[in-house]
Amino acid sequence: MTASAPALNLRFRGYFPVIIDVETAGFNAATDALLEIAAITLKMDDDGILSPDSCFHEHISPFEGANIEKAAIEFNGIDPFCALRGAKAEQVVMQSLCKHIRKMQKAADCQRSVIVAHNASFDQGFVNAAIGRQSIKRSPFHPFVSFDTTSLAALSLGQTVLIKACQAANIEFNQTEAHSALYDTQKTAELFCYMVNKYQSLGGWPL
Repeated sequence: MTASAPALNLRFRGYFPVIIDVETAGFNAATDALLEIAAITLKMDDDGILSPDSCFHEHISPFEGANIEKAAIEFNGIDPFCALRGAKAEQVVMQSLCKHIRKMQKAADCQRSVIVAHNASFDQGFVNAAIGRQSIKRSPFHPFVSFDTTSLAALSLGQTVLIKACQAANIEFNQTEAHSALYDTQKTAELFCYMVNKYQSLGGWPL
């Protein structure tokens, strides 16, 4: 990268965007099990164009005493206790996630990571709850700042549902693969990059 080339650490006021999606056993982050998480970091080229970079994905065993809502697991199709999931303990997964994100954040010379998600308050709530539950001291994520692709899509594409926003942006979306943390994170990352890059192409972010 040349000295005059745009840098990711300048694009979002020093924040390092991390696209995240979670699958859970309910809507209450404090009591319901976190079952799957995926996180995708971004990179920026010499023209200031964002694209997906590294990917983190794990299945998670319900923490001790976790509540599991029948309607939630029927909706996402996850059997929390199926051995074939290859699920790991929540503490192991969250420690690995934080370590990975801190490494990528440092490489980008950013000050803090920020969660990017579709309906971000939901995913952020579960991530924060799991990090707190496992007493992880060095969370890379800002505790309350997030970038919500739902709001961004409403502004730029006139859509709020992920599949409809992707369709409006001409991003391929397979409904049968939806509600997998990995697939939804991949599509959210593509959507976020599309919207940010489109804004730049219209002159919205001066290089």
